[in-house]
Amino acid sequence: MEIIIQPTVEEMSKTAARVVARVLNTKPNAVLGLATGSTPLGLYQELVRMHREDGLDFSQVTTFNLDEYVGLKKNHPQSYHYFMHENLFKHINIPKENIHIPMGTTDNYAAFCQWYEQRIVQCGGIDLQVLGIGADGHIAFNEPASSLGSRTRIKTLARQTIDDNARFFSKPEEVPIYAITMGVGTIMEAQKIILLANGTKKAAAVAAAIEGPVTGMITASALQLHRDVMFIVDQEAAADLKMREYYQWIQAKMPDAP
Repeated sequence: MEIIIQPTVEEMSKTAARVVARVLNTKPNAVLGLATGSTPLGLYQELVRMHREDGLDFSQVTTFNLDEYVGLKKNHPQSYHYFMHENLFKHINIPKENIHIPMGTTDNYAAFCQWYEQRIVQCGGIDLQVLGIGADGHIAFNEPASSLGSRTRIKTLARQTIDDNARFFSKPEEVPIYAITMGVGTIMEAQKIILLANGTKKAAAVAAAIEGPVTGMITASALQLHRDVMFIVDQEAAADLKMREYYQWIQAKMPDAP
């Protein structure tokens, strides 16, 4: 596990974008797992800039998003389909057929979840998975008490998640109660994972994920068991880390490491 602490959200986003760019430059047909929400927004803005100004190529890239609200159509302003197209996909040269986002209005959720898992395998698995983290330590919509071996499925959202996401809707009662989400087990099969977190509200969750016990109550803690995971956080999100000074020492000395 690598912990990178950056002074600002902007630097955090640029660091994450450089990781993505290295993957694409090494493997132009890489499979990316993507997240939504305010945290990865800066990452996507930087990737768009790199595409326009530096020629970062997405023409062979395949993507799989983590989750989607159940019941929201693709064109709903708060759907993750809408978010991804507005903030990333329509600004880069990725083929539409290479974009995969869970379907929130399918007629058969069980069959779709099975297909989504199979499609990831058919595409060779996820090379790099981008994650955010909830204030209660969840990744994707794998709420506390989720199985650490879970697969893509329907999940009932926790009250805290609903309350946290209410700011994006005109009325609290409009926030969906269910979501379709990749499971923790699915996420853990990615070759490389980067988790982004910023702000004081995420500090306790970040500390629990990195330094706490591995537990289904903090689904991000499962990342401790992954062979190649990087936490990229700002100063505020790193505030509760007991080993913070050591992580910063490692970060400073890494360029000279043998």
